[in-house]
Amino acid sequence: MRIGVLFSRVRVEEKWIFAALEARGIDYDRLDDRKIQFNLDDPSPWRQYDAILERSISYTSGLNALRILNAWGIPTVNTARVSETCGDKLATSAALAQAGLPQPETHIAFSPEAAIETIEKMGYPVVLKPVVGSWGRLLAKINDRDAAEAVLEHKDMLGSVQHSVYYIQEYIRKPGRDIRAFVAGDRTVTAIYRRSEHWITNTARGGEGEICPLTPELDELCVRAAQAVGGGVLAVDILEHPDRG
Repeated sequence: MRIGVLFSRVRVEEKWIFAALEARGIDYDRLDDRKIQFNLDDPSPWRQYDAILERSISYTSGLNALRILNAWGIPTVNTARVSETCGDKLATSAALAQAGLPQPETHIAFSPEAAIETIEKMGYPVVLKPVVGSWGRLLAKINDRDAAEAVLEHKDMLGSVQHSVYYIQEYIRKPGRDIRAFVAGDRTVTAIYRRSEHWITNTARGGEGEICPLTPELDELCVRAAQAVGGGVLAVDILEHPDRG
């Protein structure tokens, strides 16, 4: 077996992956996505790999690499379809809703006027998120109409395609933490609590991780969520609601 690991930078997670492959005696190549190139008429250089593990930091670069590789029939973790869904909050929310999974009340609008009307109907506070984004960036907790008008005006003036879609969720008063679980195939491998005094608990924003016990209920919920977006090796975020659990 020969594996290609597509990456942007060797972080601690990539070091763990390389060490695990070496410990198992699996042949692999490190593929820096800043140096590779694809000839769309010649997939032969890539046919040496039984699978490609995609670890690109850039969502766009990683997704397009997966699209090319999948079009050539080369197995990837994850597939382009799964990556496309998981990199888009709207697509993810739609998939979870279709599967009947619990999630924060979510509304979509396409203009500042429709967004402010939606927010007023939902009631404050709400959370406004970019449809595409990660690491807890560009999130806004909106506590009143003045804040809503200011944030919506800023998004409108930015003029980006990304900022023309208003993804609005109810604010969940979580107990100073959320849960990040990791699913591989049909089982939840592990989970952590991410704790912070700030309402954003992402570890990229300073949240601290600690082990979260894996219960049958948590395992089932996470596996269902992973399957809803197409399955693979996935991270699933769980919020604990003070009333709904």
